[in-house]
Amino acid sequence: MNKTKIPPDPSRRWEWIKYQLRTRGTSLAKLARELGVSGAAVKNAKRTAYPRMERAIAKALGLQPVDIWPERWNLDGTPYRLRPHRAERNATHSQDHTSLYDLRHRKTGTGD
Repeated sequence: MNKTKIPPDPSRRWEWIKYQLRTRGTSLAKLARELGVSGAAVKNAKRTAYPRMERAIAKALGLQPVDIWPERWNLDGTPYRLRPHRAERNATHSQDHTSLYDLRHRKTGTGD
């Protein structure tokens, strides 16, 4: 694939990504099903850095994420981060997770 044809404008780039996926017989919805995530999760890559989804989209296109989102990735293949020590995985998935510090949604006013 010719990397020079990837549009630099983010909105045009997103349309280019969807077109390229369709030409390969897949789509954002199919990627979401394969990854076991919602369609909205995959579409979040349009607005914000989301390394896992960016990797999946790039892999489906036969590219590296830095080729598609050069502003979000370092040349060494690592995601560019404003907070470099932040883990990609949610703390609730780590083995050292303690439910005492669980920050998932809770109902308020239930007397717990």
